[in-house]
Order: sequence, then structure tokens, then C-alpha cells
Amino acid sequence: MARGVLTERPFRLLFAGRAISSLGDRLVPVALAFAVLDLTGSVTDLGLVIAAQTTPLVVLVLFGGVWADRLPRQLVMLASDCVRALAQATSALLLLTGEAQIWQLIVLQALYGAAEAFFGPASTAVVSQTVSASELQPANALLGLADNAAEIAGPALAGVVVATAGPGWGLAADAVTFLASGVCLLALRLERGEPQPRRSTLAELSEGWRAFRSRTWLWASVVFFTLYMALVFAPFQVLGPAVARSHLGGAGAWAAISAALGAGAVAGGVVGLRWKPRRPLRTAFVVFLLSAPALLALVGAHAPLAAIVAVAILDGGAGSLFNAWWFTAQQTEVPAGELSRVSSWDYLGTLALEPVGLAAAGPVAGAVGFSATLFGAAGIGVLLAGAVLLVPAVRNFSPQDSLAAAQENPARGY
Repeated sequence: MARGVLTERPFRLLFAGRAISSLGDRLVPVALAFAVLDLTGSVTDLGLVIAAQTTPLVVLVLFGGVWADRLPRQLVMLASDCVRALAQATSALLLLTGEAQIWQLIVLQALYGAAEAFFGPASTAVVSQTVSASELQPANALLGLADNAAEIAGPALAGVVVATAGPGWGLAADAVTFLASGVCLLALRLERGEPQPRRSTLAELSEGWRAFRSRTWLWASVVFFTLYMALVFAPFQVLGPAVARSHLGGAGAWAAISAALGAGAVAGGVVGLRWKPRRPLRTAFVVFLLSAPALLALVGAHAPLAAIVAVAILDGGAGSLFNAWWFTAQQTEVPAGELSRVSSWDYLGTLALEPVGLAAAGPVAGAVGFSATLFGAAGIGVLLAGAVLLVPAVRNFSPQDSLAAAQENPARGY
């Protein structure tokens, strides 16, 4: 199935660019963290730099969706790659010459985050312009597989680069991957759809919102992930390493859990190349119901590491499968001319409350205890998955009728 997708030249170029830049992106958390800590030794400064990268992404992603629906999407992605390459190359130069200051890194990472806000919605929508409708799910699964492989290889590579050459070279490598992605996008030739009448930005934002809220399966699932990221995933991110250090054997235990999540995600991507359940959202949320809360509960209970790793593999696979089915659903159910704007609401919903959850996890754990917080998050995960499965539009969602219609009318938007 993957071989069939890769026979289409536009997708090969898109896949190559995404895979290369994804690997570069996974260098950044390690390189940037050590760059800031080497510079000032302050975790507060590190938090400011990370916040500078994520805040513009949240603020601008809806506008990114508007412009990705207005303009040829590969050009929006190319512009984003160029800006991010410039931001990372400048950061690297400042670090390598010993001239870097925290305020400079904050400004440059804010520029990086602003550019990323335009890349995401365009990237989601452009997939449907590079493959036939019947190949959308394998294409999404293959892109997810590349991302998941980068999740495993990137931090390891970053560790080697930072340890042997310094964090500045890690950011320089990221800049080079954006240039490589840009070369692939320059070679990409896509069919243009019918030009859309130009309206005000506010009007187009409103149209995107109406298209988003008119699909119950879409907004209900996004609400799930808005709450899930803040109330379930964020406590796991913050408290998991601390529990591993205190009760599970140290940093090696957390590395094993993280590697298991990544390995599960890769396995899920492979399965997603072929598995097309009739009710994909129902299947995905049932697996979430069984895996994610169990993972948090096992960590909270200080269960044997082998049991935690086994469930982490299942949880990683569930997330990877969900992404393959989720992006395919959007690309088949949402008209091409408004797909980027609709996907931008997905991005916004997923990101909106996660910083709040990350900030609150520590104080809550300090008040009620680490285990109680993780058990509570697990219980919330069960309630959220159960609630979204009660929504008929989610539970009964099937994209197969839309795929059949798309095959009969294969016209693609721009």
C-alpha cells in the first residue's frame, strides 16, 4: 500500500520534505534546552523561550488556515520553511559565535512559532492534492510513520550532536532540514482549483468556523482532545518523569516508557497503512478508553516497568492510528476550499488548554499527591472517552461513503 502511494511524484516530494524537516524538528527540544541552560542556567529562561515558540502558534493558527485556503498551499509551506530556516540559522550563528542573549532567542523562536502556525493547516490540506482519494489513509499513515520514526531517532541524534559539537550545531542542522524541505516544495507541481472569491479575513474566519461547527463528529472530537491534552496528557508529561525517577528506577525507566510510546506509534503507523475500519472514530476512542487511562493509572500505582511499557506501546499505537484516520476523515469530508481553515480550528483546539494543564499539574500534585493526581487524570480520561463515544455522530462516523463519492468525482482543490 505504501509503495502505491509513493509512486505518485507529488506525494513523494511532499513525503520527502516532511520527513526531513520532521527529523530536524526533533533535534530542537534537546538543542534549545541545552542552549538556554548553557547560556544562563535558568529553567525560567527556558520556559520563556519555549513559551515564545508556542504562543504565536496558538494566536496565529486560525489566520494560517485562512491564508492556506487563499493561496497555493505549497507556497505557504515554502514561505514557512524559509522563515523557520532563517530563525534557526540566526539562532545557531548567535550561539556558535558566543553572542547569543536570551531576548534574541525569545524573538527568534517567536518568529519560528509564527511561521509554524501557517505551515500546519496548509500541510494537512495539501495531502489531498498529492494522492488519489482512495490513497488518502495510506498517505496520512506514511506521513505519521515518518513523524514517529523521527520521534525516536531525533532526540538520540540531538544528544550526539549536542554532546560532541554543541547545541548551536543542533539548531543549524534544523535550519538545513528546512532548506531541504523547501527544495522539495519548489519541485512540487499541483493542480489549481477554481479561484475562490476574496473576502475579508474576518469573513473567511467566520466561514471556517461555520464549516467546523456544522460537523458534529469534528467539533465533538476536538473538544475531547482540548480537554484530554490539558487534563490527561499534561499531567502525564509533567509527573511521569518524576515518578520514574523516584519509584521506577530513574531516567532510564522514563526513557524506556518514552521509547515504548514511540515504538507503538511506529507500529500503529504501519497498521494504519492498511486497516480501514468501518467506524474509525469509534474504534480509535475505544482504544483510547482502554489504553491511555490504564497507562496513567499504572504509572500512578508505581506498577512494574514491564507492565507500563506494554501499555505504553498500545497507547502510542492508538494515537498513531487515530491521526491516520482523523486526517483522512477531514480530507474526505471537508471541501478542499475550506479545509485549511477547518483544520486550523483543530490545531487551535488541541493546543489551547495544554499550557494551562502543564502549569497546573505541579501545584495540583503538590496539594493532593502525585499518585492521586495521576489516578484522577486516568479517571477523567475514561469519562472523556466515554462521553465522546455517546455522541452518535462520532460513534457512527464512517468516511467510506465520502471516499466513494470522491473517487467518482476526483477533482481537487488548491
